[in-house]
Amino acid sequence: MSLHTLSADCCIVGGGPAGLMTGYLLARAGLQVVVIEKHADFLRDFRGDTIHPSTLEVMHHLGLLDRLLALPHQRAETLQAEMGGEEVTMADFSRLPVRCRFIAFMPQWDFLNFLASECAAFPGFRLLPSTVLSDLIVEQGRVCGVTAQHNGEPLTVRAQLVIGADGRHSAVREKAGLVGQSFGSPRDVIWFQLEKQPGDPVMGTGHSGPRNNFIVIDRGDDWQCGLTIQKGEFESLQHTSIEALRQRIASVAPFSADRLGMLRDWSQIRLLSIRIDRLDKWMRPGLLCIGDAAHAMSPIGGVGVNLAIQDAVAAANYLTGPLRRGKVRLRDLAQVQKRRQFPTVATQFLQIKMSRKRPDAGGKNPMPGMLRKWPFLRFIIGRLIGLGFRMEKPRAIRAR
Repeated sequence: MSLHTLSADCCIVGGGPAGLMTGYLLARAGLQVVVIEKHADFLRDFRGDTIHPSTLEVMHHLGLLDRLLALPHQRAETLQAEMGGEEVTMADFSRLPVRCRFIAFMPQWDFLNFLASECAAFPGFRLLPSTVLSDLIVEQGRVCGVTAQHNGEPLTVRAQLVIGADGRHSAVREKAGLVGQSFGSPRDVIWFQLEKQPGDPVMGTGHSGPRNNFIVIDRGDDWQCGLTIQKGEFESLQHTSIEALRQRIASVAPFSADRLGMLRDWSQIRLLSIRIDRLDKWMRPGLLCIGDAAHAMSPIGGVGVNLAIQDAVAAANYLTGPLRRGKVRLRDLAQVQKRRQFPTVATQFLQIKMSRKRPDAGGKNPMPGMLRKWPFLRFIIGRLIGLGFRMEKPRAIRAR
């Protein structure tokens, strides 16, 4: 087999939200971009399906918002939760200083297909699906490209900059030898789908059971459901019957055990192993990690995708100029981490506190009382979930 070689200004590993948004912004600026994605398409379920107001604001600034919102989606102006049998409004987005004061619930594959189609309009953009990273090319201590397998054949991509946007199990950060801190998590989530049926309960876009361990997301034709379990419990659960799992879900869900009869075997169940971690340094010469590759988030608040998008905008803002000049220095890469470090640390701090501070058995959750006493809290929570601690705005394109 002959070795195929490509060259680019930037090679991005990972065709998720962070990778495609970075690719779009760099290609929009006239740069040559190659994105390699190990899967053949984007059709994978139980991924982050929330597009927060911060991301919708980015799409507005790029002139893509109307076309994006023409795709099927559901909108949530508030997030509801059930605590101790009491329905409360946890977050209210109605006062956010942005164009879209709602979360759009859209299957991630639709969002990624949309981004990929917009990227394809730029002549310098190239997306390579079914391409698995083999190794980094390092010369004189600097990363200057990657080797990969594209449809089973060897491929070399040489580039000024390699960006690792390949998720929480990042091969890029592993091969780059980047290390960080892991903060663990006491819980995991098992996900499954239920087709909607007449007579299903009417509920908000977000819903938690009376024990705060069940999630329901309205996805139009079906419900995406999540049950939180103790870390490492999934293996022991699989040694029980699916009927036992249905009974357990019914004890905390707004669905009866009979209604859950659609769950017939374990192949319908997917495990999300929750982890919270972040790299000490997101970069080395010629390489930068962003999104979950740099900082894995808990699903609390559904903010992971949107932090990744903000990372992508910051990376493009800081690195377009150096890439155009043909000289990306380590301090240019460090500027991206410096810009995004505070929102990452602050968000993870809150997620860690929320995941570990649980009411004692038999105790009453204080949150409903706090929201009644201080109703403005729902707007503060709405801002933190909807916009995060720091929003990024794509910079205007300058002529080369």
